[in-house]
Amino acid sequence: MSHPGSLAMGSFIVALVQFIRIVFMTLAEQAKKASGKNPAVRLIICCADCCLACIEKICDYINQAAYAYMAVAGDGFCTSAWNGFLLNLKHIIQYAWANFLAKMFVLVGKVGLCVLNCCSLWMIMSHVTNDTDEISSPAGPILVVAIFTYVCASIFLGLFDEAVMALMTCLAIDSDLNGEPKYGPPTFHEALDTVRSGRPNQIADGGWAARGEGDMEGDKPESNEMM
Repeated sequence: MSHPGSLAMGSFIVALVQFIRIVFMTLAEQAKKASGKNPAVRLIICCADCCLACIEKICDYINQAAYAYMAVAGDGFCTSAWNGFLLNLKHIIQYAWANFLAKMFVLVGKVGLCVLNCCSLWMIMSHVTNDTDEISSPAGPILVVAIFTYVCASIFLGLFDEAVMALMTCLAIDSDLNGEPKYGPPTFHEALDTVRSGRPNQIADGGWAARGEGDMEGDKPESNEMM
């Protein structure tokens, strides 16, 4: 079910908040110059900018939750934003943990790609094209590659955050409707059962010790047959 108007509404809210912040910063710079760098004015401007930054982050997160809920339920933007916000409050620990893991994986991916591309560039310049003999320092090209890689990785890996939010929304709705997760791939339910049971592995209650005893008992008939 498509919602082009809802998507446009969310984008408009984000753009409006960013526009207000840009206008405020422009007026703030003029106020700083007119006040002669008054400490009180600088403090007020810093507090107001912090509040606007928090509002911008909150709007971004609510938009993300609204889009995720909209994809699952098919409701409009305002309804999806409200229901997604309530769903986040109800399952706040699960959402916080999932978002933390997603951001950590995204950060590791960004850093790993930047390091990999920079090392590849240095290896190519040193052993393939021999450009290091013609330039004074390879720091410039490596910095350009690092910045370009980071921007591209941020664009593509940013989709991972959206996917995590959508999956958590599906899981939260499934849990609320059925009392416990009912849908999803079999591997998810197997992992969930393992976590609930508290067992460190898929062996019976005895863990690896039970498996070791079973192996020893199973080895006895084979040894008797060989004798």
